[in-house]
Amino acid sequence: MAKYSGKPVVVNHPAEEVYNRLSDLSSFQQRLETLPPEAREKLGDVRFTADSIIITAPAVGEMKFVVSERTPFSRLGFAAENSPVPFAIKIDMKPMSDTSTEVMATIDVDIPVMLKPLVGGKMQEAADKFSEMLSTLFAS
Repeated sequence: MAKYSGKPVVVNHPAEEVYNRLSDLSSFQQRLETLPPEAREKLGDVRFTADSIIITAPAVGEMKFVVSERTPFSRLGFAAENSPVPFAIKIDMKPMSDTSTEVMATIDVDIPVMLKPLVGGKMQEAADKFSEMLSTLFAS
């Protein structure tokens, strides 16, 4: 498996709140719908249900990630459904203070060695964008 870690972002919420909000993703769909058009456009085509994230990307189509791991207040894992290759996203939460949490997304994907140079940059970009999306959705 190849791992691509997004840039860590700090959200101004305690780790327990971050974990609880990420455990039930449906609140993000409501939040997403209230974002200004420019912020929504920056996030791309993404939808949320209670336990999944659905991302539609050009040339890839729809990818659905379902909650696969829950470690209270420190990690949530998502596994891709119907993916031709094993693909997972981990969100690690590290308390910075009583009111802020560092959040970092990591993408684990099983890419054949010969394809890593071709897709590695795009996977890193996706990990960074996922972290950025979390930062945007937690902005107050």
